[in-house]
Amino acid sequence: MRKALFLLPLAVLVALAAVFAFWALQRDTAEHRPDALIGQPIPETLLPLLSGEGELDLKTAAVGRPMVINVFASWCAPCRIEHPQLMALQARGVRVVGIAYKDEPENTRAFLEELGDPFALVMVDREGRAGLDLGISGVPESFAVDAQGIVVGKISGPINDQTDLERLIAPLDTPRRP
Repeated sequence: MRKALFLLPLAVLVALAAVFAFWALQRDTAEHRPDALIGQPIPETLLPLLSGEGELDLKTAAVGRPMVINVFASWCAPCRIEHPQLMALQARGVRVVGIAYKDEPENTRAFLEELGDPFALVMVDREGRAGLDLGISGVPESFAVDAQGIVVGKISGPINDQTDLERLIAPLDTPRRP
């Protein structure tokens, strides 16, 4: 009898774990997918500009012409790897907006002075608010945003080569279906 009472809490715990596992596998996880923002408007997130010229809303920065939003940090080694691809985007005339994620402005400035500045503007996300709004899993991450402010493409991790670059910006050239 005592043995059965001892095993009862363990059996209940196992049953609860099984129920939770079944629920987790069955629920709709669309909001947790890496591409969950694709087809959605860019979030409204007000951030200070690295230039010190006030604040700008991500949504305002994204409306009017296509662009790529790149979330990066000076402390991020993969961000250094992808930097030449961002410079290539700028050279092609693609507007690139940077979000300095959980970084000190002086470190961001030094990073851009060292490697070159591919950004039309840089927003400072010291607390990671924009990172949360965008649903990033780490840096770097890049989002292709059309002229209406809709996210049409995303790359998680560094843009390593021309193939990654083309995959990111191809949706910017494709008309969106209503």
